[in-house]
Amino acid sequence: MLRFLVSLSVLLSYFRCCFSAASVVTCSGIVPMRYRNDKISIADFGGVGDGMTLNTKAFREAIYRIEHLKRRGGTLLYIPPGVYLTGSFNLTSHMTLYLARGAVIKATQMRRVGRVVDSEPFNCTDTNNWPLIPPLPSYGRGRERPGDRYMSFLHGDGLHDVVITGENGTIDGQGDIWWNMWRQRTLQFTRPNLIEFLNSKNIIISNVIFRNSPFWNIHPVYCSHVVIRYVTILAPADSPNTDGIDPDSSSNVCIEDSYISVGDDLVAVKSGWDEYGIAYGRPSSDITIRRVTGSSPFSGIAVGSETSGGVENILAEHINLFNMGVGIHVKTNIGRGGFIRNITVSDVYMENVRKGIKVAGDVGDHPDDKYNPNALPIMKGLTIKNVWGVKVQQAGSIQGLKNSPFTGICLSDINLHGVTAPLSPPLKCSDVTGTAFKVNPGACSELTSSEHTGSCSDYS
Repeated sequence: MLRFLVSLSVLLSYFRCCFSAASVVTCSGIVPMRYRNDKISIADFGGVGDGMTLNTKAFREAIYRIEHLKRRGGTLLYIPPGVYLTGSFNLTSHMTLYLARGAVIKATQMRRVGRVVDSEPFNCTDTNNWPLIPPLPSYGRGRERPGDRYMSFLHGDGLHDVVITGENGTIDGQGDIWWNMWRQRTLQFTRPNLIEFLNSKNIIISNVIFRNSPFWNIHPVYCSHVVIRYVTILAPADSPNTDGIDPDSSSNVCIEDSYISVGDDLVAVKSGWDEYGIAYGRPSSDITIRRVTGSSPFSGIAVGSETSGGVENILAEHINLFNMGVGIHVKTNIGRGGFIRNITVSDVYMENVRKGIKVAGDVGDHPDDKYNPNALPIMKGLTIKNVWGVKVQQAGSIQGLKNSPFTGICLSDINLHGVTAPLSPPLKCSDVTGTAFKVNPGACSELTSSEHTGSCSDYS
């Protein structure tokens, strides 16, 4: 039933947003889908899909075989129906991980070794199944804890030509124990992502269900030419930090035709954290997000708050949001530095949302006390248009920084309707400049209004 509802949601999103098949724009062509001449099965390496046998060795041996034989055209690793319990493992270049219908790759849960005393972090020695890796240089430390972090469940570093696909099989992170450690404040290191690619290019992720990530779900960082489409991402609404897809200091990324229901932002574009992101200096750019449907107590389409390397040329369109905290959220902070420019969000439907639009310069924490309070973000060129909302509690706010006002804001054709009253309260603004056309409820005085027909494309 859940799979049916998910499929129905994606289908409804498709028909709501698209007028005809001929008008549909897709990610096709950004990364070519590869045909693999060589095919192997996890069963060839002793993999057992009974949900109890630990298959870490089988997966690592299969990947080793792909990496070292280097068959021309690459190799497809087939996962038959069944539940394959495993620790984290590295992927390799020129491979396709193919999950058959009914196949589940399930993360083994962290073994708690030692005991908690006076709420001190427990001593975990399960580094065979969950190895530790260095922090990202653009973050300077683990996102949650200083020092190292746990390697993602599926991991790739310095790869190219990798495909994760199949017949809507499942990758399950079994995040419960990790979420509980976060709640109990017993984490020693930052939780693992479900999938992370670093320094990689030509990546395709499609036709897979992702469930219960310990932390962020899909995290391409320092990557280029990444396509994520036809995926379903699920986690409980109260699961902490289970972002759906977080492109981070990456370029030429396309996310489309997917359903995401998680405990944090559905899609959040990032580029490094304070002084570490400024020093690393790699922006996120040329990212398209289209035909995404989802729900979350946090944000639907987000930029930030980690934007220290810069974020530019982002397009999000044909988005459907239900039961959200914030529909559209652009967030940064003093000390972030960097820039946010040329961001367009259009054709958005939102329903039962606490706040429709939020743009803020005071959101997010800092890695340490070494950040520069004079490193102010620069935001210029944010367009939000063709938005329709019902049961919206608050229209929202656009609040820049006193010493770094947000400029080039344009709102066009926005209708946000309240829960009980016909209209929710108007937008609140400070330290911003820009314009607004046909915004209902009325836009703030800081954004010049026009009674004449206009659009953001007419404004510069």
